[in-house]
Amino acid sequence: MAEQQNTNILHTIDTPQDLRNLPVDQLTQVCGELRQFIIDVLSENPGHLGASLGTVELTVALHKVFNTPYDRIVWDVGHQAYGHKILTGRRDKFHTLRKFGGIGGFPKPEESAYDSFIAGHASNSISAALGMSVASSIKKEDRQVVAVIGDGAMTGGLAFEGLNNAAINPNNLLIILNDNNMAIDNNVGAMSQYLVDITTSQTYNRMRYDIYRGLRKMKLITDNRRGNILRFNNSLKALLTQQHNLFEGFSIRYFGPVDGHDLNYLIKVMNDIKHMEGPKLLHIKTQKGKGFKPAEESATEWHAPGKFDKTTGKRICSNELNQPQLYQDVFGHTLVELAGEDDRIVGITPAMPTGSSMIYMMREFPKRAFDVGIAEGHSVTFSAGLAKEGLIPFCNVYSSFMQRAYDNVIHDVALQNLHMIICLDRSGLVGEDGATHHGVFDLAYFRPIPNITIASPLNEWDLRNLMYTAYKGDSPFVIRYPRGKGEKTDWRNPFEILPVGKGRKLRDGKDIAVLSIGPIGNTVVQAIDKIGEALSVAHYDMIYLKPLDEELLHEIGQQFKCIVTVENGVVAGGLGSAVLEFMADNGYTLRVKRIGVPDAFIEHGSVSELMNLCGMDAQSIAQTILEQKYI
Repeated sequence: MAEQQNTNILHTIDTPQDLRNLPVDQLTQVCGELRQFIIDVLSENPGHLGASLGTVELTVALHKVFNTPYDRIVWDVGHQAYGHKILTGRRDKFHTLRKFGGIGGFPKPEESAYDSFIAGHASNSISAALGMSVASSIKKEDRQVVAVIGDGAMTGGLAFEGLNNAAINPNNLLIILNDNNMAIDNNVGAMSQYLVDITTSQTYNRMRYDIYRGLRKMKLITDNRRGNILRFNNSLKALLTQQHNLFEGFSIRYFGPVDGHDLNYLIKVMNDIKHMEGPKLLHIKTQKGKGFKPAEESATEWHAPGKFDKTTGKRICSNELNQPQLYQDVFGHTLVELAGEDDRIVGITPAMPTGSSMIYMMREFPKRAFDVGIAEGHSVTFSAGLAKEGLIPFCNVYSSFMQRAYDNVIHDVALQNLHMIICLDRSGLVGEDGATHHGVFDLAYFRPIPNITIASPLNEWDLRNLMYTAYKGDSPFVIRYPRGKGEKTDWRNPFEILPVGKGRKLRDGKDIAVLSIGPIGNTVVQAIDKIGEALSVAHYDMIYLKPLDEELLHEIGQQFKCIVTVENGVVAGGLGSAVLEFMADNGYTLRVKRIGVPDAFIEHGSVSELMNLCGMDAQSIAQTILEQKYI
């Protein structure tokens, strides 16, 4: 368990320059105070704990060695950047982390000049940092650029695209590979195993430094000879270690692995290599949750643990009984049921087996469930290959991450009309993770694609039935559902097919019709209850965005002069837009009021706060419906 320390030094650091002014022998204490500060605040204000505890020494070393913010640090995913936020002028606001109106959980350039690039999704740091470094070269600026990427993020294809391009453009990029053998769950794949197996001797590193400095003095390293010298160094390394290095195969100098918690050595190595010409990679080994024993022992559980007792390490969980299941768990258990009935069913997730509850399938049917790493595009095309050979894949991807696989869905799935089911977890406004994680675009971006069925369940029963309906179908099928709990405690209903393209009337009314899709329909029910006798409101649950229930829409178009659409997604292109198009195409002149996420990136806060901000909570929906009476 972490021990309380004297916190005299940390509270004197308002900017990285204050840190750089400190003697090196005081920085170890700064690390201890910083680690304890993170533990203290996150125990009461939940956030991503384990990753940031693991990068404390790295963060201090980076700001000691580099002249930030002029020098750029590009973090890959912000889970590991809490220490960075604290040292860059946000210490006194850190308790507002991920709260509405407070500081964000990820690096945001609009929040601080020290945040060089947005960092919510994985694997973009090398490409972005390379662009910055090349720009500095073009502008003849003496600026250092550092990309900090985890070994989990290194499994993403974009990271390899950046590596492949780094050696052919003029740059001075430093890539720091933070290797803790964890993303959120354990890492998988050949890259993970490679990083475990790779060996680089200290003897070689010392010899290489000496050779490099000697060649510099002899003026043998110039822009046009750098490639020849690098190939010589690579050959020397292969001779000493009896292995070839993947990164140096990309013509990127490799250093490491080194202990990422040895602060003094990190500072020394960074100072030694930061002015070397050309791209280079420093491989450091760290431990997630470092300094807090429970997080060290169970990194996945302590990735984002919620509130906890910082003394005992006990997590503070709700003790309420008979609560509804999480939607993700309904998905996970239902998938196991279906897989037990049909051995053609397989499950795929890109690095989120616990978060998506694919873990249940992996436990019950380990040979039919696949974690493909942080590689959303690959997860879709891999699923398409499985489907092409007669299997029935359930590919579960967080909605905001599916944005990265859009072309794969069009080219590899829809164009071939393959029978696979795409389950979009965390759809709609997700809360404290903010703009990078809200799954609000999926209805709009999937709707124009031919051959795809798009549906969203009102509750857990419908989720199970939609999974069953999709399984019994023969074409691409998208099911979207939100983060969090549903409505029902008795969620394990017998399977039934929900006819594709058919909605249902939940409530009769004669003044105004409200059309909703997905679980936000339950909020509409509350809103109509609030209206009471003031207005006669009909409520339709559309279930399917594509194909729309045209028979139901004709009925609504003929009966009502005003309708309101409600969706937990962007209003531009979603359900409301689809209904407007139908009414216009069929000559109906009724008024349509759309409720949904406005044309803006919505910041972080609790789901209830954000629903209110967007006019999507029950009270706001009721008010909007009532306003239509007087228009």
